[in-house]
Amino acid sequence: MLSLWALFLSAFGAATLLPLQSEAVLVGLLIREPSAWSTLLLVATLGNVLGSIVNWLLGRAIEHLRDHRWFPFSASQLEHAQRRYQRWGQWSLLLSWMPVIGDPLTLIAGIMREPFWRFVLLVTLAKCGRYIVVVVITLGWFHRG
Repeated sequence: MLSLWALFLSAFGAATLLPLQSEAVLVGLLIREPSAWSTLLLVATLGNVLGSIVNWLLGRAIEHLRDHRWFPFSASQLEHAQRRYQRWGQWSLLLSWMPVIGDPLTLIAGIMREPFWRFVLLVTLAKCGRYIVVVVITLGWFHRG
């Protein structure tokens, strides 16, 4: 049970702006307990999607803070990110699984007021898809029949 919490927390943290790697935790647990792959996939996906929802919520709130002196992004940086999101729109969320660009995408989606249901659907597809690839590769590599 403790290992599931570790996986959940690493997946949750990795979806925020924290520099965490949930894939390494998932691979380690898959090697140790390959028959639990579906539970591990579910826990990792749930944690990662919930972390992205936190980013989306921050994006929704951040709009009200943009004029403060301590705000971490300049107005031009924020406008540039918003223009890029408008160009690719909701479909850019299918890249939310990617390192470096995925987390800011989920934040910008909140700023751009992406509908919550569509955000959750696209982010879940992207993040679950990534974990499915990790599961298939790990089980294929370490547990060849």
